[in-house]
Formats: sequence, structure tokens, C-alpha cells
Amino acid sequence: MIRAKMANSSDFNATVPLISAEALRAEIVENPLQACWSWSTVHVCNYLLGIIISICGNVLISISLNIQKYAHVRQAQRGSKPYYTSAMWWCGVVLMGIGELGNFAAYGFAPASLIAPLGCVSVIASAVISVVFLKETVRASDIVGGSLAITGTYLLVTFAPHASTHITAHLVQYYAISWHFLLYLFIEVVLFFILLYLYKRRGVKHIVIVMLLVALLASLTVISVKAVSGMITESIKGQLQLIYPIFYVMLVVMVASCAFQIKFLNQAMKMFDATEVVPINFVFFTASAIVAGIIFYQEFEGLALLNIFMFLFGCLLSFVGVFLIARNRPKIKQQDRTFIPMDRVPGRRNTDKVQPKAKTQTYGSLAAKLMCNRAGQTDDS
Repeated sequence: MIRAKMANSSDFNATVPLISAEALRAEIVENPLQACWSWSTVHVCNYLLGIIISICGNVLISISLNIQKYAHVRQAQRGSKPYYTSAMWWCGVVLMGIGELGNFAAYGFAPASLIAPLGCVSVIASAVISVVFLKETVRASDIVGGSLAITGTYLLVTFAPHASTHITAHLVQYYAISWHFLLYLFIEVVLFFILLYLYKRRGVKHIVIVMLLVALLASLTVISVKAVSGMITESIKGQLQLIYPIFYVMLVVMVASCAFQIKFLNQAMKMFDATEVVPINFVFFTASAIVAGIIFYQEFEGLALLNIFMFLFGCLLSFVGVFLIARNRPKIKQQDRTFIPMDRVPGRRNTDKVQPKAKTQTYGSLAAKLMCNRAGQTDDS
């Protein structure tokens, strides 16, 4: 029964290119210039549409992050209500949802190995917005990192695989039972449980361990997101794909992998600084997305060696650029509640802190004297 299904799916996948090739050949014989132009235009338009949607989505995400950051700063200065009561913060959340939805739609038009590295656009736009609107200082590393990231993005767009495959349910099912993906999935599952054992049982709280857990989940997220987005796109075009069980299998994988990915990422943000988490997560996520696109969707098949080299070189430039932009970013300055400002004491103009430093000898001396006096009173009694 399984062999019959595999034969039917392979026959279906084999007949679709033949029909399209025969139709294209007949159209070329009738009107060669118009046929070639229309065929190439459709593929180029889909490719460019995916790039434009991804860039716009990443820009919206960067705007939303800065809006939420501004809302946090304003609420911290006022010190009255929590941040989730601010309408501006919710506006940022809505914009982030729209941006993520744009990234989700972009996977249906362009290769996954291209959409994932375009996430550096969000880092670049966030740095520009923080300088222009939040009045943060421009550093030399921001300029150098932005230049490298822009150059890397140009190389990615230019040398990435331009062939856009129509993602159907039969094609996803055919890819899912291929031997190279099953081997890749087996290695990934084994590696994931080894890292999870080190992280949970052995207590190894290294940032690479946590980020590798996020990246392994991200590879499944990319595969499932592209499958779900592609099948929805084909359904909108008229070829209904939502009736096949593989669509709902990929939908469950997408939701589950996203949930656990966010869980480990939040744990990393609590344990480590954002300047370490952001560049490492971008590098690991992009690498896992590229590998997933190569193995599952075979996106590098037939690509020239020069294109592969320049594409990887563009990824390297983007990695370095994001690292330079994200490192040593200024943090949000909040009022330190553990100290008593002298300007709030009536009759005082000195703005120094009255709380001594923890490493000095005078730290805790007042409490020690009080304890000694209390002990002496109990002895006398």
C-alpha cells in the first residue's frame, strides 16, 4: 500500500514537469519571444516578490522593536503603570505580528535559504531607527557593520538560487520520505537530545548549548513554514492543497517547533546579555535554515559553484555585520531603586549616592553597630 502511494506521488511529480514543458514548447513554437518572456517574468516576479515581502516584514519588525523599547523607557521614567497597559507597546506588538506574517508569506515565493539570511535587514533597520528616533549615539562599529551587512545582503540576493518551486502536498510528502532528509532528521534528533541532556541534567548553561537547541528547532520551523506557506499560496492560486493530511502535519510541526524555540530563546535572554544572544542566534538560525533548504527542498541543486561561493561569502559578511552592530549596544537606563538620591532629601543639593559601595569597609557598618548595641542590651537585661 505504501509503495503504491509512493508510486502515485512520484508519477504525479513526474507528470507535472512534462505537461508544463510540453505547454511551454508549444507556446515557444507559436510565439517564441512572448513565451520566453512570460515564463521568465513569472519566475522573476515571484522571486522579487518574496524578497520585497521579506524586507518589508523585517523593517516592520525593527520598527515594532523600537516602539516597544520606547514604550519601556517611557513607562520606566513615569514609574506608574506596567508596560502592557501602554497603547504604544501594543501598537508595536501588532506591527511585529504583521512583520512576522510577511516573513511567513515570503517563504511561499522565494527559497528558504534566501529568506532566512535577509533577517539581517531587521538588525540594520533597528540600528538606524534607534539612532534617528531614540537619539542613540552612532558608533564606528555600527557604520562598519551596517556596510558589511548591506554588502552581504546584496550578494545574497544576487547569487542565491532563483528557481522557485511550486510547493504542493505531493511534493512535500515526496521530500519528507527521501532518504537524505530522514538521515538528516535522525542526526538532528540525536544531537538535540544530547544537548538537552547536557542542558537539563548536567546543568551546562553555556550560550552555545542553548543557541544550538534553538537552531535545531529552527530548521524544522523553516521546513514546515515554507511547506505551509507554499501550500496556502497554491490553494489561493486555485490548486487546493488543504485537503491533504501532510498540510496539517506540517502545521503541527510549525506550531510546536515555534513554541519550544521561543521557550529556549527566552531562557537564553534571561541568562545571557542580548548583545551575545542576538548575533549568535542570527548565525545559528541562518545556518540551520540554509542547511534545511539544501537538504529538504534541494535548493542548491544545479547551482553553479561560483554562485554557491558568493552566496556563502555574502552570509559571512552579514554575520560579521550583525555581530558588529549588536555588540556592546547601550542598554535602557532605568532608575536604580536600591540607592537614595540626595536631591530628594530636603535641604540637600548633593546628587551623590548615600549607599556605600559593597567592597568598601564601611559597607554595612551601621547595621553592624545596631546589631552590637542590640546584643549589648540583651546581655544587660
